[in-house]
Amino acid sequence: MLSWLPQNVSTYGGDIDSLIAFIYYIVGVWFIGTQVFLVYCLIRYRRRAGQRSEYTPGTSLSQMMWILIPCALVLFLDLWIDVRGADVWAKVKIDRPAPHMVVRLTAKQFNWIFTYPGPDDRFGTEDDKKFDNDLHVPVNKVIRIILTGEDVIHSFFVPEMRLKQDVVPGREIPAWFEATRAGRYEIL
Repeated sequence: MLSWLPQNVSTYGGDIDSLIAFIYYIVGVWFIGTQVFLVYCLIRYRRRAGQRSEYTPGTSLSQMMWILIPCALVLFLDLWIDVRGADVWAKVKIDRPAPHMVVRLTAKQFNWIFTYPGPDDRFGTEDDKKFDNDLHVPVNKVIRIILTGEDVIHSFFVPEMRLKQDVVPGREIPAWFEATRAGRYEIL
């Protein structure tokens, strides 16, 4: 059903895809139910000859229920999405596995600079290797990226990895992924 998503090549991408599908179905059912109710109201309360419309202020409890029940349903569905999404959020943002490789990403206008530590495994030394706009990582290894920005807010996005993170100047923001399939994937 969600064939419009790009192929998933990360370990946590399936969890994100299932959460997207969950939200998609909840919103779809709610939308269809709302449209059916709207058509019902259009037919049921249409203009009829000899019948005047009446003003209903909505002060009685039975009238307020037309607002309170949908609000309660939306609140319940939102909390259900939050509970399902909390596990995925924890897996991606909080419970990060130990990295096999660390890469430093510096974003600047129209450019991504990827820095790999040299043989000494430390950043900021002369043996660091830098590449413009190309990230090369091994398959089935946890990659940690430290994102920094030089000028403005950037958005690092690799759809196939289900990785999207804003890069803010003056901050170091950690992110991680584990590619499960070799290939060339565009950084948007």
